[in-house]
Amino acid sequence: MNQTQNTTQKTTNKLNANGHVSAEFAPDMIVDRLLPKLIEGNREDVRAIVARALAGGVSSEIMAECVAWPIHETLHKLSRKDQIEQVGLNYATRALRNVVDHLQLGYHRQQRNGQRVILFCGPNENEDLGGQLAADLLEAAGFEVTFGGGGVSHDEILGEVHQRRPDFLVLFASAASDAPGIRAIIDAVKGVNALPGMEIVVGGGVFNRADGLAQEIGARRVAKSPADLVTTLQTAKCEIAQVSAQVSAQVPTQAGDNVKRRSVEAAACSSGKQKSLRAVA
Repeated sequence: MNQTQNTTQKTTNKLNANGHVSAEFAPDMIVDRLLPKLIEGNREDVRAIVARALAGGVSSEIMAECVAWPIHETLHKLSRKDQIEQVGLNYATRALRNVVDHLQLGYHRQQRNGQRVILFCGPNENEDLGGQLAADLLEAAGFEVTFGGGGVSHDEILGEVHQRRPDFLVLFASAASDAPGIRAIIDAVKGVNALPGMEIVVGGGVFNRADGLAQEIGARRVAKSPADLVTTLQTAKCEIAQVSAQVSAQVPTQAGDNVKRRSVEAAACSSGKQKSLRAVA
């Protein structure tokens, strides 16, 4: 059983144990009903299945992490193994995007946390959809997100880093062909040390299929899924705040308001990380 299946099964068990939804609305059952309708291009049935699940008590966050994301991964796997026709893949990807657009309207939105993220992904439609899932969930969790999609050269990405000065550069749902460019970005950022406070985080896509690749190319953090990415960045935010507070404690008091802000942020993190996606195991 892979990581995605494990997450889905744990969530299903938790939901059933708590009595929040019936077995009919377990995420794996929804996936089984939804996937063939997506491949058929039956948009009406797709909408009906999603509407019934939401009405049955399944949250938009659970639908995103434990239904839309596993289907996204399955479609990519079928495509790589030539087990789905291109027309079926196109039907499914575009209908699934409609689902994702609808789900994000129902996300529980947290207050802005002051952290800026720029996010890029692989070049094809399916990878772009995975990147959108991640961007939507990060934004709902309080991050300020700029989503650039795929097909952007690493030189342009570096230009955006220097211009926008984000706290995190996220390269999610990347294709195997993107790995050399991602390595070049990481090497360039580390080489000039132009933005020492920024972290580069990778995940999904090729990084889920190639164990150790993230570490090999120099990424500090890696996330398996969009919900895992939210948790990873929330953890990083707390760790960065704690380090900043420790440094600030040794800085003369003329640092003023900036020192106080960092100390308060660190205290908040030490008392408990921000809540991750509701109900996601």
